[in-house]
Amino acid sequence: MNSLNSLELENKNIVLRVDLNVPIQDGKILDRTRIDAVRPTIDFLLSQDSRILLISHLGRPTEGNLESKYSLRPIKEEFEKIYNTKIDLFNDLEAKEIFQGKGKIQFLENIRSFNGESSNCPKLSNKLGTLGDLYVFDAFGTAHRKQASTYGAIKSALASAPGLLLEKEISSLKSVLDNYKNPYIAVIGGSKVSTKLGLIENLINKVDKIIVGGGIANTFLLAKEYEIGESLCEPDMVNIAERLMNSGKIILPEEVVTSKSFEGDSIRTKKIDKLDKDDLILDLCLSNAMAEIIKNASTILWNGPLGVFENEFFEKGTRDLAVEIEKASAYTVAGGGETLAAISKFINKDGVSYSSTGGGAFLEFMEGKVLPAIEALS
Repeated sequence: MNSLNSLELENKNIVLRVDLNVPIQDGKILDRTRIDAVRPTIDFLLSQDSRILLISHLGRPTEGNLESKYSLRPIKEEFEKIYNTKIDLFNDLEAKEIFQGKGKIQFLENIRSFNGESSNCPKLSNKLGTLGDLYVFDAFGTAHRKQASTYGAIKSALASAPGLLLEKEISSLKSVLDNYKNPYIAVIGGSKVSTKLGLIENLINKVDKIIVGGGIANTFLLAKEYEIGESLCEPDMVNIAERLMNSGKIILPEEVVTSKSFEGDSIRTKKIDKLDKDDLILDLCLSNAMAEIIKNASTILWNGPLGVFENEFFEKGTRDLAVEIEKASAYTVAGGGETLAAISKFINKDGVSYSSTGGGAFLEFMEGKVLPAIEALS
């Protein structure tokens, strides 16, 4: 895999695939995290006097039909403010102005609006890959998708390289897969064991303890024959939960927050052996034992909330978890959209050592899978 630092970039035309899939409302960007994440790569390329064509997706537009709500124009305008320059936005790969003119930065419209993107069309892949002198892939959040701009273009490119963000993602995630220090704990939350099974199984022989939360914890509680009422769970995953608990590494809650509805009727904090048949578990209480495990850890991986933290009635478990992780001296890596939202809501973003920009890509990488984009770059 080439490194940008090792390449001759002066006066080169660079096609840069980034992930600028940011939330936008009424033309205003609500979260700049992904914009800030790719700036080091852009700044480095500009320092080398390169010309850059930025490529990104935004949402899920219909191929061949770009609705205005999926246009990258608001993002382009934000970049104009950041770099104090006029930036062209092209909706045609045949535009003669690409890499021409005085501007060092240009944008291609939403790549998912181009026919052939999702199917990894060879024609589109080849066009993207050969449009410039170098194809740089820096969109870790899409690295698990085998599409034209995330796979085919890399394979077709005259030359390709990872961006600085992708290099940082790989090194940071490898540090909790291969180069970790013990005690090593993982916090795995979310609604379903089935969606995190690959992650748990890949970590079970590496970590010392796994704290489970959300609906995942409910399935483990059911496997231990606790009454969980009407709480979200996966009965068909009970046997797998039992097998995982045989490792002695799964940490279950001692108390939970229950309600009779998601609206917060009859909220109670209960011991896990005191639930009624009509209870809903909507949050977990961070026990003293959990807090002590976090405090003494050298490495922490966090993926998923402990409860329905979007609702103020059920946010305490996730908030307490975030605060304990922020206080810990461990090397901490967080990943997943809900996890990053919890960090943003409850603590300083610098409260964790590294926050991955990937959702599905983060999960698949941590499961030990080889992501298509990374395979293509290799």
